Amino acid sequence: MAKIIVLDDVLDAVNLIKRILERQGHEVAAFTEEEEALQYARSVALDLAVLDIKLKKMSGLEVLEELKKITPSIRAIMLTGYPTMETARESLKLGANEYCVKPIDKDELEEKVAKVLA
Repeated sequence: MAKIIVLDDVLDAVNLIKRILERQGHEVAAFTEEEEALQYARSVALDLAVLDIKLKKMSGLEVLEELKKITPSIRAIMLTGYPTMETARESLKLGANEYCVKPIDKDELEEKVAKVLA
């Protein structure tokens, strides 16, 4: 299965996503701090990043940009509670593969993760 990093500034969201993906057999590292997540990404070969767009210090798009420098082949699913065409376009331009709207729907998340990793 895949090595996945999850980054959201809300601990409950991170824990929910981690549980959903671990039940699917993935190895999941969850973070609420951008710098910790990037530090981890520098030490582990990751397959997928699940990133909230609105974070504390950086945006999820900035984190995605950094992750792409570390692991150019990493795939990404962006999460947002405030979907706009602008953030969707920007996400795709920076190399995100999918876009999920919060609150997280378990089936939708599992489906999108499977599709992105296929």
